[in-house]
Amino acid sequence: MLYLAQVEINSDLGEIQLQVLARQESEYVWEVDNSETLLLTKESSLCAGVLVLVEIGQDQQIISIQEAKDWILSILQQHLTKNAINPQFIKTEQSKVESWRQEITAQNLELNRRALEIETRREQLQELEQELKRDREELDRLKEQLSK
Repeated sequence: MLYLAQVEINSDLGEIQLQVLARQESEYVWEVDNSETLLLTKESSLCAGVLVLVEIGQDQQIISIQEAKDWILSILQQHLTKNAINPQFIKTEQSKVESWRQEITAQNLELNRRALEIETRREQLQELEQELKRDREELDRLKEQLSK
């Protein structure tokens, strides 16, 4: 498991400790947790205050320690630069999506209104056709009566 930790030097005991700040839950998910302290048993030239990435194995032994500077800079570059996805960018995109949704809803309402209007006109035309058909039949009947 991977941890982000800060190097602390216990001046009373002369030990180097790693104060855990966060631990990796999955590839893109980290949980902030500073309740754990790891004791560095090997000699190290790490200075107090340095942020490090610590990989710990299944047996809770430290597998590797590396400075976190490059890792933190890559996160800043990927997520917090001008062109990165950030909260403001997300908010802007959400506004655009909401605007588009409203436009589509208005267009849908207009299309439904037009469809209803066309259906009403179609029914009126059918009624007129029926009326015309009845009138023709009446004319044909009258014509037949006159010719007798």
